[in-house]
Amino acid sequence: MKKLTVKKGSTCMACLECVRACSNAFYKEFDPAKSCIQIVDKKGAAKPVTCVQCGKCAEACEAKAISQNDKGIYKIDKKLCTNCGKCVEACPFGVMVKTEQGPTSKCIACGICVKACPMEILEVVEK
Repeated sequence: MKKLTVKKGSTCMACLECVRACSNAFYKEFDPAKSCIQIVDKKGAAKPVTCVQCGKCAEACEAKAISQNDKGIYKIDKKLCTNCGKCVEACPFGVMVKTEQGPTSKCIACGICVKACPMEILEVVEK
């Protein structure tokens, strides 16, 4: 299974370059709300939150627009997505993106954020 992770013991400086890279790549603008990676404050420290490919979004999708590929990544079929937001509500990590323009999007472990991180704390791994 392929997924985006944060390297153990690493420190995030909350520069938001990963957030910027993600939203720019998929929405052509810097908007933290349109990023599939979020930086949150956990006990006074910045922590990147990413999709763990748990599949809860796919379970919640009544349109069956979300399915897992052979690498373990849950992807959204944009043609089937109704932009209802049920997958966004089901995501335990709050890293799915729903916009007025639709369709919903999520992390596909593409690595764009990994390349953008100046601290080199992100990685795409095979689990």
